[in-house]
Amino acid sequence: MMQGTRAFANMKGRVPFMTELLFRDDAYLKTATARVVAVRDGEVELDRTIFYPLGGGQPGDTGFLIRDTGARLAVTDTRKGETPGAVAHVIAAGATLPETGEAVGLELDWVRRYALMRLHTALHVMSCVVVAPVTGGNIAPDKARLDFDIDITLLDADRIAHGTNELIARGVATESVWITDQELDARPELVKTMSVAPPRGAGRVRLLRIPGIDLQPCGGTHVANIAEIGGIRVLRIKNVGSRNRRVEIALTG
Repeated sequence: MMQGTRAFANMKGRVPFMTELLFRDDAYLKTATARVVAVRDGEVELDRTIFYPLGGGQPGDTGFLIRDTGARLAVTDTRKGETPGAVAHVIAAGATLPETGEAVGLELDWVRRYALMRLHTALHVMSCVVVAPVTGGNIAPDKARLDFDIDITLLDADRIAHGTNELIARGVATESVWITDQELDARPELVKTMSVAPPRGAGRVRLLRIPGIDLQPCGGTHVANIAEIGGIRVLRIKNVGSRNRRVEIALTG
């Protein structure tokens, strides 16, 4: 796991560090405390965070930073920071930003995040029902989609929904496992998504494992047990370009 660094060194006014990603170990954390490392252009970088930054088709989290004064600063988006390894929390316009070194509370918009977690995990399960190369994907709080390189005549909405929901009904617990970059290179079949390369550079890669169902690289947030997804329905299937066949889903409840 990437660890927050306390021994900061000045580099032209910037401080090199890596934000500690608390959601990597516990995606169910709703609150935490952190310290401000940098403030620039309406964005706040912290030494650690529970907010997932935009990436891999999953949107950045929203919520609040809470100052000692009680002021609640709305976080409207979360992105990868300007400093490599940092996470930037985008603050709503007009707010008085905290100072570097200040301690703040973190409060996640949990309803939104949990919907994203359920849908993200549902896409993993669906990718085991539609067996084809994945060319893209996207997740929103109310729906999600995967694009496949497959003949559209092979895609049936009822079959996809039924197959996915049958797997969800198994109630299998998910697991995060790590392998080295070299191990991933030796097992290219693990990479299903053609458009998103697994994050490298730290020497190891995080995988999501759903025993008996799925195993693939993913840095996003997921539910602890696929039963939490509840169920899905297919909203539509359509052609998107010459190769992409888009399957869009929503949760049933």
